[in-house]
Amino acid sequence: MQLDISTGRVVIVGAGQAGAELAGALRSQGFAGSITLLGDERYPPYRRPPLSKAFLAGEVSLESLYLKTADAYEKQGIQCMLGTAVERIDRDAHRICLADGSVLPYDKLGLATGGRARKLPLPGATHSNVHYVRNIEDIQRLRTQFEAGRRLVIIGGGYIGLETASVAVKAGLHVCVIEGLPRVLARVTVPEISAYYESVHRARGVEIRTGVGVRALDGARKVEALVLTDGQRVDADLVVIGIGLVPNTELAEAAGLEVSNGIVVDAHLLTSDPDIVACGDCTFHENVFYQRRMRLESVPNALEQARVAAANMIGKPAAYSAVPWFWSDQYDLKLQMVGLSEGFDQFVVRGAMEKDRFVAFYLREGVVISADAVNRPQEFMVAKRLVAERVKVDAARLIDESSSLKDVMADIAHARIAQI
Repeated sequence: MQLDISTGRVVIVGAGQAGAELAGALRSQGFAGSITLLGDERYPPYRRPPLSKAFLAGEVSLESLYLKTADAYEKQGIQCMLGTAVERIDRDAHRICLADGSVLPYDKLGLATGGRARKLPLPGATHSNVHYVRNIEDIQRLRTQFEAGRRLVIIGGGYIGLETASVAVKAGLHVCVIEGLPRVLARVTVPEISAYYESVHRARGVEIRTGVGVRALDGARKVEALVLTDGQRVDADLVVIGIGLVPNTELAEAAGLEVSNGIVVDAHLLTSDPDIVACGDCTFHENVFYQRRMRLESVPNALEQARVAAANMIGKPAAYSAVPWFWSDQYDLKLQMVGLSEGFDQFVVRGAMEKDRFVAFYLREGVVISADAVNRPQEFMVAKRLVAERVKVDAARLIDESSSLKDVMADIAHARIAQI
């Protein structure tokens, strides 16, 4: 149905960054009807990236995580119903059924249900000293046991695990990271970058064990040791599990929407029901830039999808075509990544890894398809353009620091103009 921008009713399920951005984007794009934002947590929409970094370290307050004040939502006419559980979606009646028995009618529905931490399927994984890193309460609980001298074992050598390790080391804990794959960050980067980050962490005292899994968690009331698949034991005072995210698709699936590795949406963020959009970590979306479906877990992806979804909800056709980018903060290193490196046939590095300032470029047939930048934010901005514009460039120019990346970009632009 066509949404009346003056009197229409929009309900958004999920009060994370995607849901909050969807609500705000509807207002900024001219929607004047009612907006209800439902969140199962009791906190207003907040930023998740600082949870495993500054918030865990105690460097920022709880309030600083909030995207907006309560007054800001009120001024925008966005009704926030926090601590509210959704029972089901009644698509035929166009209404949301809440766990308390009440219902909310809608003309258009937005699903921004995000994801949850993947659980470790072993006995003992629910003990009081086993933790996950996903929401505010997870971190508040973890911080009560985050004490200098304690032995922390982290299961999972991805970004969450390594970020947690960097905070723990600075707090004086003894840290061991267990990764089942042959190297850390194996799913997202090349062996050279994995080796770099392993060396960074080991130099700061982190023990890293790769190519080995966890067979058992030993301890009656709390985990006292981990038994690894190679038979070794690792003593622990507390455990953090960072083995991935599971998209929250249960509501969508129960409502009969198409679900496959997330809530399936097209390039306009429409689900299989034209009156329902979805955005953020929960979506398996059609990416125009890559011409295929994918699911991404990143804040930039969530925000841009929310803006595109808002436009389509109010009848302003738009397609999601953004190039994905991500970041990770570990110690004094800011890693920024753009594009997907799969299928690259050339890997080159600009700068020196040993100096902790470099940009790694991934090329396919001479075209820059991805880049990882460490402590080079200005060059990262140029790298984003190189990837977004599918620039073909001689790799030797990328690594030649006698000329700036801006000059490389300018020369390519001039050459393209000359060919017109």
